[in-house]
Amino acid sequence: MISVDNVFFKYPGSKTDTIHGVSFKVNQGEIFGFLGPSGAGKSTLQKILTGVLRDYRGSVRVFETEVKDRNNLFYENIGVDFEFPNFYGKFTALENLNYFASLYSRKTIDPMQLLELVGLHNDADKKVINFSKGMKMRLGFIRSILHDPKLLFLDEPTSGLDPANARTIKDMILEQKRLGKTVILTTHNMHDAEELCDRVAFIVDGEIKALDAPLALRKHIRDKEVKYAYSQGEKVLEGTTLLSKLHNDKDFIRILNNGSLTSIHSKEQTLEDVFIELTGRCLH
Repeated sequence: MISVDNVFFKYPGSKTDTIHGVSFKVNQGEIFGFLGPSGAGKSTLQKILTGVLRDYRGSVRVFETEVKDRNNLFYENIGVDFEFPNFYGKFTALENLNYFASLYSRKTIDPMQLLELVGLHNDADKKVINFSKGMKMRLGFIRSILHDPKLLFLDEPTSGLDPANARTIKDMILEQKRLGKTVILTTHNMHDAEELCDRVAFIVDGEIKALDAPLALRKHIRDKEVKYAYSQGEKVLEGTTLLSKLHNDKDFIRILNNGSLTSIHSKEQTLEDVFIELTGRCLH
């Protein structure tokens, strides 16, 4: 679906490249995530992939077409959900969706059906200027799938949403995958990336530092840590060891055998832990 080969990009007036020699491929039906802190180059990459920024060096092919040579038909097959979506504020939600639907040659999904899916059906006739950020985020997401595109670009799609609405959007993203759509997810939210993505690319300073499935990234770093608590007289003490060494830990074996163990749990590494370990940077 997407093939990026040794891409560099420099903004006009800048002395240095924002994107440095980036290469990757995205398969059809895959949710592929760009994970990195603000300013890492995630949004710039998305703008290159969507044809907004075309003055890049290297090759960027989407639908087997070099993006800098794309025509208007290119946009019939992609949907974009910006982190800060723009709408016509004096139009209602329904009027906005109907207008954007008119830009496509194909038949679109019923806007009222989409508004209902994200809990905005009762606000269909409300002017968007009166919408909260969370309402605009939900409206922006359904606008991106209005024309049933093959490829979706989602930039922080759950930003500003409460847990219930974030869950709704994530379920709808997974439904797009089940329908065979390809999704590019740009985020610094490692929980979203881990839950949704088949593969993630760690981006720092315009470079991909690691690329793999979330589970594989978490597994191949360091050993899991195990913490346990045990009673000693009236006191409750704690111990720590590595999972791989648990069976040889003499203190743990003794506590286990004398029945004083009161709790045990392993500390699972998160994607953020892995990101920090591989890049030396935080996600925020």
